Amino acid sequence: MTGSDSTDSSLRICVYCASGQHIEEKYLRLAAEVGTELARRGHTLVSGGGSISCMGAVARAARAGGARTVGVIPQALMDLEVGDREADELIVTPDMRSRKAEMDRRSDAFLVLPGGIGTLEELFEIWTARVLGMHGRPIALLDPYGLFDPLRELMNRLYEERFVRPGTFDAVTWTGSLTEAFDRLERGARRPLIPTPEEILESEP
Repeated sequence: MTGSDSTDSSLRICVYCASGQHIEEKYLRLAAEVGTELARRGHTLVSGGGSISCMGAVARAARAGGARTVGVIPQALMDLEVGDREADELIVTPDMRSRKAEMDRRSDAFLVLPGGIGTLEELFEIWTARVLGMHGRPIALLDPYGLFDPLRELMNRLYEERFVRPGTFDAVTWTGSLTEAFDRLERGARRPLIPTPEEILESEP
């Protein structure tokens, strides 16, 4: 996985979030707050290209604040008429795998919001690649409502049982603070740290 470095203070931030339409309103508000803050800081949004639920909320708020928005969506979802046709750039891919690859290619940093199995899949793929040294871009998980607390407990158990490496947790910033999430992404994107193969081997349990 690769991503080109930004040439100035502006970053291309990929936001992974929910597309389900039956979630609580507080998650939609959080997505809108993320879009507003992203725009205030002068960044570009890279998203899954949906116009509904949290995907739509973050994109609309980002555009309202003047941010450029890039959506990446598979053809099957465009056929269901859920594509974000207001995006500054909307890329239609043949399938989900190519969608994730394109989102990855276009991003300097990754912000994960509360979501379902699709969001978790995206989190684990980009997290695993970071741990393996395939990229050095920052990842932040913004969870002010504690939805992913059981996931943290599971990861701790996996560490205790030596299924994950000691440095695994260092690859992701877990926070309930919108400000901290963006601050950490900005700092991390400007000073990416990619472990060497020797460091990866040394971190094996």
